[in-house]
Amino acid sequence: MRLSGKVALITGSSRGMGAVEAELFSDEGAIVIITDVLETSGRNLASRLTQQGRNVLFSKLDVTSEQSWIRVIKEVMDNFGKIDILINNAGIYSTTPIECTSLEEWNKVMSVNVGGVFLGTKHCVPYMRKGGGGSIVNLSSTAGLIGGYRGGAYGSSKGAVRLLTKNTALQFAKDGVRANSVHPGPIDTDMIAENLSTPEGRSASISRIPLGRIGTALEVAYGILFLASDESSFMTGSELVIDGGVTAQ
Repeated sequence: MRLSGKVALITGSSRGMGAVEAELFSDEGAIVIITDVLETSGRNLASRLTQQGRNVLFSKLDVTSEQSWIRVIKEVMDNFGKIDILINNAGIYSTTPIECTSLEEWNKVMSVNVGGVFLGTKHCVPYMRKGGGGSIVNLSSTAGLIGGYRGGAYGSSKGAVRLLTKNTALQFAKDGVRANSVHPGPIDTDMIAENLSTPEGRSASISRIPLGRIGTALEVAYGILFLASDESSFMTGSELVIDGGVTAQ
């Protein structure tokens, strides 16, 4: 029970990678707050896990709305009295080339992928400080480390998450609040389903991965679990790359 007694808030966790994280964290003893704008799927997941004896709560959260963050964190504090772990998992994908990207699309990607991380950090840190510390894990991407990816908004947003994580780590180290980023490569989720929808697309994706296969959401979730837990207590401002060797090339 690596997270026994911990309260963990996970954004974008009604489905996909976030749902896998929520299930794994609850398996490890955490009280998990599942948050998402997708209310039906979030409540269904929370109901299923509750029926299995897990301690979970669903709360609707738009990560781009400061008032939404304030409301959800108040709900968490009213119910559990603390926040130990924040997983900034919510994100949207874009492959639109730079010259074809509208300002509206650019702003939307930045608002969710970077603004959501900023707001979650801003509003959770004061309660982590009062509780003696905490762990923030921000989902970036290999697109936040290297160029060569299609589009411009997505990679730029994930690069911003990487540096926001480092600034967070340095500003709040004295408070016992750690912040680390996770950088997945190609993972078999809805986000890249279009790339993997044909044998040719899947083969092309795999050809770029030294380990010769697409990663799974659970493999990423285990890395996030490590950073969320006290096992990584001497890590802050670090980058955990889970990419099958893509960025080693």
